[in-house]
Amino acid sequence: MAKLNINGQHRDVDVSDDTPLLWVLRDVLGLTGTKFGCGIAQCGACTVHVDGKAVRSCLLPVGAIDNRAVTTIEAVGATPAGARVQKAWLDLEVVQCGYCQSGQIMSASALLAMTPHPDDSDIDAAMAGNICRCGTYVRIRAAIKKAAGAQSA
Repeated sequence: MAKLNINGQHRDVDVSDDTPLLWVLRDVLGLTGTKFGCGIAQCGACTVHVDGKAVRSCLLPVGAIDNRAVTTIEAVGATPAGARVQKAWLDLEVVQCGYCQSGQIMSASALLAMTPHPDDSDIDAAMAGNICRCGTYVRIRAAIKKAAGAQSA
């Protein structure tokens, strides 16, 4: 039995400690916004926040979470940085196919929560592990900069 804190709700799930968080989110809890991409923590589609830090959920066993706060794409819009990022994504029409975008938004939100006014190198470092097969990287960078600027307003 794993005790989890998902999107501010305490949840007990009957899974072994080595079950990847991604499968608990999607298959046990029905939170399907977090996507499976590669299964080896290289593409970023499965990105969630654990205590505010962007992590890959496809390889993270639930036993390693220790009831720390997990935020998924379903709840990131309730955070100040997440709300700004989601608005910027919509305003700039970042999404093309959309499959990777929940992971992109989660990485961008964690970046802005920790570095409110990132420069290009900060953005590059934070987003390096998120792959977009459609190539929306220019729009992603513009949306992050827009969201960072919205904080100043």
